[in-house]
Amino acid sequence: MTGPRYTALVASLPATVPFVGPEELQRKRGTPFRARLGANESVFGPSPFAVAAMQDEAAEIWKYADASHEDLKSALAEKTGLTPANIVLGEGIDGLLGYAVRLMVEPGDAVITSDGAYPTFNYHVAGFGGVLHKVPYKDDREDLTTLIARAAQENAKIVYLSNPDNPMGTWLKGAEIETALNDLPEGCTLFLDEAYIEFAPAEAIADIAPDDPRVIRFRTFSKGYGMAGARVGYAMGAAEVIKSFDKIRNHFGMNRAALAGALAGLQDDEWLEEVIRLVGDSKDQIARIAKDNGLSTLLSATNFVAVDCGQGGDFARRVLAALAEDGVFVRMPFVAPQDRCIRISAGKPEDMEILADALPKALARARDA
Repeated sequence: MTGPRYTALVASLPATVPFVGPEELQRKRGTPFRARLGANESVFGPSPFAVAAMQDEAAEIWKYADASHEDLKSALAEKTGLTPANIVLGEGIDGLLGYAVRLMVEPGDAVITSDGAYPTFNYHVAGFGGVLHKVPYKDDREDLTTLIARAAQENAKIVYLSNPDNPMGTWLKGAEIETALNDLPEGCTLFLDEAYIEFAPAEAIADIAPDDPRVIRFRTFSKGYGMAGARVGYAMGAAEVIKSFDKIRNHFGMNRAALAGALAGLQDDEWLEEVIRLVGDSKDQIARIAKDNGLSTLLSATNFVAVDCGQGGDFARRVLAALAEDGVFVRMPFVAPQDRCIRISAGKPEDMEILADALPKALARARDA
């Protein structure tokens, strides 16, 4: 008896998950977390109109979703000033990154990213046999000038940039991105991940022509719209580039109820404004709690705050472990020197009370270890 005959590429890859989820950590702990502040979800949840729309759609869930996603694409086009032909829907940014990498990367192709940037992108590149070339952060920001210079050096097909950035929460000015495009090598595409764009200052938003084929922008309903579990993301780009996704995307991959919720949430501007306010208040609280414990924070344009623990990565990992043992789920950057920080998502006032209680104890345990 024999098993499957995997491709040589798949046989060479480790079976891995880029992130260990809080549910798995809870199972290992044997008890739930008191505060879930590690996955950059929105604890404030989706618009009540989005919830109602998903509940209404539940009775229709026996139907496949419209594979063209025309209703939500039309609403997004109106919101962004594009046309539906400039937009493709997918299973969150993660799903869309997988499709986009599949479109462009063959075994041996060079791809450029920052060392310590979003690991799920790296996972997709590895899955299609691409060769990742990584550029260090500079002053806790992604170094776009060096990323593009490295792309020219390696004849890369893709440069990946998140703006605002995860895991540090920093950002580049949109004008910097616009200028850098002039140096993007011929045949190279900028993947611009804008997952946190709702929380960013206006200066962070690049003004890129809808028909510019050099850039694909990725956005999501997981953060500001509070629908991480629904898995709804969208990519924006030149019409001919977006049309190419129809060659390989899962046409019935979108959840019908989730699409209805995203459409309703997109139309509820008041709820989004309230979430942005609540996130801002929580980030201020995180900064105050950090300061009360002798720590500093990075200015953030996201729904989380990078807290500088003031020592190296080993110390920050001890702080992280101590918080987890006390029922507080947070995460941290993976690569030095950014791994001196822990990353804390915005939470409700009761979450901040738990954090204020747990952080000094965790720091004390880390120092005594």
